[in-house]
Amino acid sequence: MDVGLKRELEAKVRAGERLTREDGIALYESDDLAWLGGLAHEVRTRKNGDVVHFNVNRHLNMTNVCTASCAYCSFQRKPGEKDAYTMRIEEAVKLAKAMESDNLTELHIVNGLHPNLPWRYYPRSLRELKAALPNVSLKAFTATEIHHFETISGLSASEILDELIDAGLESLTGGGAEIFDWEVRQHIVDHRTHWEDWSRIHRLAHEKGLKTPSTMLYGHIEEPRHRVDHVLRLRELQDETGGFQVFIPLRYQHDFVDMKDGKVRNRLQARTQMATGAEALKTFAVSRLLFDNVPHVKVFWVMHGVQTAQLALQHGADDMDGSVVEYKITHDADNYGTPNKLTREDLLDLIRDAGFRPVERNTRYEIIREYDGPDPARREAPQPMRV
Repeated sequence: MDVGLKRELEAKVRAGERLTREDGIALYESDDLAWLGGLAHEVRTRKNGDVVHFNVNRHLNMTNVCTASCAYCSFQRKPGEKDAYTMRIEEAVKLAKAMESDNLTELHIVNGLHPNLPWRYYPRSLRELKAALPNVSLKAFTATEIHHFETISGLSASEILDELIDAGLESLTGGGAEIFDWEVRQHIVDHRTHWEDWSRIHRLAHEKGLKTPSTMLYGHIEEPRHRVDHVLRLRELQDETGGFQVFIPLRYQHDFVDMKDGKVRNRLQARTQMATGAEALKTFAVSRLLFDNVPHVKVFWVMHGVQTAQLALQHGADDMDGSVVEYKITHDADNYGTPNKLTREDLLDLIRDAGFRPVERNTRYEIIREYDGPDPARREAPQPMRV
């Protein structure tokens, strides 16, 4: 990138002027990661100061049986297949109840698209989980699952959301987004929920007062222009509804672990390489710069590794997803040493070690507790990048 274009983009960012599609593509073409990171850090600091948000959550996957066979997914199983499972609601409640001792504030629920489970299974599961864990927020179901519920129930998404909210739903999850552009999507997704239905369902959720996350699965067969297109679609929907709280870039994973039955379910890995740490940091930086109307950018440490997650906090991210335990969807496709669990104290240490002040939040990004930042008396205490 020539110096003139750099100065032009800096001026636009500092003036709060919205970046264009062409600007986003130009940012991805830059090989000056320090410059990109610094510019994104200016924006994250303007929005969130020296704070890094986190929450104490657990993930619950009640079934891995799925009608879809998405090319990147190692989680799904077909009925009768080895390792296929479906929990009775009582089992799910018992498992969730066992997680309560860590003072968790959020339960994150995502499932396969089960061909035979009745619609009533899902609101009933939320009601019983909420009754067992009344102080825990339920973040549940992707837009893809809501679309599936329309098919199996005969109800509209609006009616489905009303019933799930009545049962205790506080937020949808952001999954099912992957990459929206059909040029890529037709090769990676094996379900019928594409941009039109994904956006329709999140729009409905926002109209009903829910705040939701948005995601992007990157680092597979897409090109930077597809990432830019993805973010701009979300930015336009955010202009309309204001309902997205956070954007979460998710790094695509190769399928190294999930071979118990001799199958490698990830059909993309023969022709892909996972994004490097530098590419991940660039993606966070460009996303923060483009997605100017979303308050937060989250780094999901499980999919990036702890060190890259810390660095992402200097490249636009201001949230480290919480103290996940046994995140099946990623850890079934992960062989680079991320832990299964970080405790609250682990997260506090990681955030301070990156030079930031930890703030514990709930699902709606309401502050639960603020903590001290790095000890300024320590000579080696890290500090955020100067802006």
